[in-house]
Amino acid sequence: MGDPHRVGVVGLGVISRAYLNTLANHPAVSIAALADLDAARSAAAAATIPGAEALTVERLLARPDVQTVLNLTVPAAHAEISLGAIDAGKNVYVEKPLAVTFEDGRSIVERAAAAGVRVGCAPDTVLGTGTQTARAAIDGGLIGRPLSASAVMVTPGHERWHPHPDFYYAPGGGPLLDMGPYYISALIHLLGPVHAVGGTVSRLRPERVIGSGPRLGQRIPVGVDTHVTGVLEHVNGALSTITMSFDGVATTAAPIEVHGETGTLAVPDPNNFDGPVRLCALGGTEWRVVEPLAGYAEASRGVGLIDLVTADGERPPRAGGDVALHVLDTMTALLRSAAEGRRMELTTVVERPVPVPLTPRRAASAALRRGRRSW
Repeated sequence: MGDPHRVGVVGLGVISRAYLNTLANHPAVSIAALADLDAARSAAAAATIPGAEALTVERLLARPDVQTVLNLTVPAAHAEISLGAIDAGKNVYVEKPLAVTFEDGRSIVERAAAAGVRVGCAPDTVLGTGTQTARAAIDGGLIGRPLSASAVMVTPGHERWHPHPDFYYAPGGGPLLDMGPYYISALIHLLGPVHAVGGTVSRLRPERVIGSGPRLGQRIPVGVDTHVTGVLEHVNGALSTITMSFDGVATTAAPIEVHGETGTLAVPDPNNFDGPVRLCALGGTEWRVVEPLAGYAEASRGVGLIDLVTADGERPPRAGGDVALHVLDTMTALLRSAAEGRRMELTTVVERPVPVPLTPRRAASAALRRGRRSW
């Protein structure tokens, strides 16, 4: 592989630590630079990573040895930073969603293609053993022909734990654009791309109260719908129902269930990389755990970026910009469906991502050290 792939990180909020923990210790990449609007925060992060330099965003994007920009800014800044990286001739990997609007997302993908650089996007949790084992079980015929699925996420809202939750309730936030990428990406891996959608939405209250941190008790406005329910029509004929809500307390529903002619799979939370996949076969009464069949084992956030930079001409990135744009198309079409009261057909078409073979963490790192392409 030669020298590690050099990465520059823009945005050092809450989620950045999970990425840095993965990337700073992986032989495929090295963190060359970090930038944040808060210079003290980027300096503090750089001090924990040997060889990393704290820079302004402008200097990081202009730095010639940065090959890929990891964009961890708030959703409203995703398009600006990603397009800036692309215009500087760099690959970009974006925290979800790809952009706030479909038009901005399409601009990112199209401009990257014109520039000859790659785009990747979270979530990469769907590359772990949870979703990938469920996919392998479906593809292996354990439930027969898949007919339908349900995806459910119900919480009281992120303001209860996040010290600065404002962006969750601004355009680009809300339960669908925030958490929907995990569930819809998983459904695409499990059942394939989406053809059309229909949805409804509601909003419980006009403001939220911050429940932790230095702004405890502060009220913030709600500018997005906070409960979304929809139906996804997959190209293969399967139907998925989806409920994403910041307006409930809890649920006993499985995060994802896939129903087939001869069985049902309970799929673990797609916000996690692993977890038990459970199968109930037709005629049986017991659920049994399916042993891991596929996926990156013991993975953590950032594996999608590693998958991106180690992809070659034989395999496209599994968390690539084409999938992220299709997810964004699905979500924004669902919201338009609710606003206009009609079924919406999608404008994007995407291939189901290449499956991840069962890849133990130690074996993957050893392969990289021997110069073979793997995560």
